Amino acid sequence: MSTQGLGNIGTDNTPAKKSRFMFFSDVYRPDAKVARFLMIIILTGVSFSLYRGVQDNYLADLIHITPFERGVVEFFRELPGLILVFILALMYRLTPGRIFKIGLALMAAGAVGVLLTTASSHLMTKLIVVIFMVLLSLGDHITMPVRSTIALDLAKREKAGASLGILGSLYQLGHIAGFLVVMGIFYFLSKMGYTRTDILGYRIVLGLSVALVTAAVLVAAALQETAIKTHNQRFYFARKFFKFYMIEVFQGARRQVFSTFAPYVLILHYRADPALMSLLYAICSIFGFVCGHLMGRLIDRLGYKVVMVGNALVLILICFFYGYAHRVFPMKIAFIVICCNFVLDSVISMASMATNVYAQRISSSQEELTATLSTGMSVNHAISIFIALVGGWIWAVTGIEVLFAISAFLGLLQAIYSATVKKSEELS
Repeated sequence: MSTQGLGNIGTDNTPAKKSRFMFFSDVYRPDAKVARFLMIIILTGVSFSLYRGVQDNYLADLIHITPFERGVVEFFRELPGLILVFILALMYRLTPGRIFKIGLALMAAGAVGVLLTTASSHLMTKLIVVIFMVLLSLGDHITMPVRSTIALDLAKREKAGASLGILGSLYQLGHIAGFLVVMGIFYFLSKMGYTRTDILGYRIVLGLSVALVTAAVLVAAALQETAIKTHNQRFYFARKFFKFYMIEVFQGARRQVFSTFAPYVLILHYRADPALMSLLYAICSIFGFVCGHLMGRLIDRLGYKVVMVGNALVLILICFFYGYAHRVFPMKIAFIVICCNFVLDSVISMASMATNVYAQRISSSQEELTATLSTGMSVNHAISIFIALVGGWIWAVTGIEVLFAISAFLGLLQAIYSATVKKSEELS
């Protein structure tokens, strides 16, 4: 791997600068200058969480997107994830650094578009919002794999995992900071008499998001290129991975129901404002930052099969509370239960890494594993966009009880199917 290019990202490599990043000295190559890259990760982490913190309230309270329309919005917003393999294939001549810059620019363009859209329930306004949300999502999906590539290129060969860990931790810290900023802004505005339907708070938060992602684009413009090329992405199907793909189908359905409709349950049924939603997201990010490695240890200790089955069984309980808490408890108690449910859902979603461990144990090579995980992600997104449409229709026609009852049934099927995984499938 070249010692130039991405290895030259950052500011000058003086002893004074080195002392500030002593913690990273054992992880990154001596010639690697990582300051700018890590700064971009923090900026984009904060920017995206600012946007995510108000997204659902913005759609529900200002654009008046119905639950059915929310499913349609999510269908288009998730399309970039489904076709990412083809998008990256078209960019195979570009370096990861160049692709990274393009992704950041698309994120900035999408964020600017959402910021400048007027608050209205008019059909044309809804279409414009969806277009810019898809543009932002496209940029975000493009940056996902290449930022890992860059992080790996900067690291010492034996410290690849540590480099990815730093990448994930900084991104999570950015999320925590952004969500707390959203909470603070809307809490302050509420004390001044502004309500959740006033556009001022959304304009402030989205304006900050645009400013930070624009700063990330400007910092990225100074990054030097690398000689390495992206790997050729391809679909890969093998019979031995059939169970892995099927579990990805179940997990894709589960992820979409909760990520799309769980926030809407809180917003429409329990009148949660952006301050509360951002607080919940911040708590989820804190748990993700603290508990990610603990979940990994749990998988190593108990085995991926036990974790996969346990994860699916807990999902059944979570589905029950999402759909029926308001029928079991008084409204105030149900609201607290749903908030706890929201956080618990986020925590156990980390158990999905057990399926990746399963795929790794039955793979015969790193190349096969990489291709399998990439295909699994595409399968996951394919079922996700289908569930987004169907889930919105089910909510509109039958209500949230039926939607989450079906989700609980899918959780039961996932538990039963995960239990069929056998240790004997592993390769020696």
